[in-house]
Amino acid sequence: MFGLDDIWTFFLAFFLTLPIVTIIHELGHILVARIFGAKIRFVLGVGNTLLKLGPCEVKSFYFMEAWCQHGNLKYDTKFARILIYLAGSVFNLIAILMVNSMIYKGILPANIFFYQFVYFSVYFIFFSMLPFKNGAGNPSDGLAIYEVIKYGKSKDPID
Repeated sequence: MFGLDDIWTFFLAFFLTLPIVTIIHELGHILVARIFGAKIRFVLGVGNTLLKLGPCEVKSFYFMEAWCQHGNLKYDTKFARILIYLAGSVFNLIAILMVNSMIYKGILPANIFFYQFVYFSVYFIFFSMLPFKNGAGNPSDGLAIYEVIKYGKSKDPID
């Protein structure tokens, strides 16, 4: 049952753990897009801009969502675009495996923070690979991959 003692855990989960998982996911997209020569824009959150460093912005509601935009791929192929869309989930999966390995080896403690980290990471993988359009009409990574495979880059949301 949720009690007053759980409020700290709640705040930690939503204001620290979830944004960390989000950044790891987006970092996957960013790094792979950069490998293929893309120009990047990364936004963490919504609302007023708190911090802007080059192509990266942090908004006042940093814990709500994040996205990266990549364009002008130097190596522009279907394969490159598919890898870019897969990279977020792959980075989340790698993070899960690393955390679990470190807990197993006794490097990290088995506590609620790491449990939530893995939980949110699995959530990200599942829902980013599920093919759907969000409320703004933007495709999930899974739908973007499907559209790149089916239609080629002309239907790709990167464009």
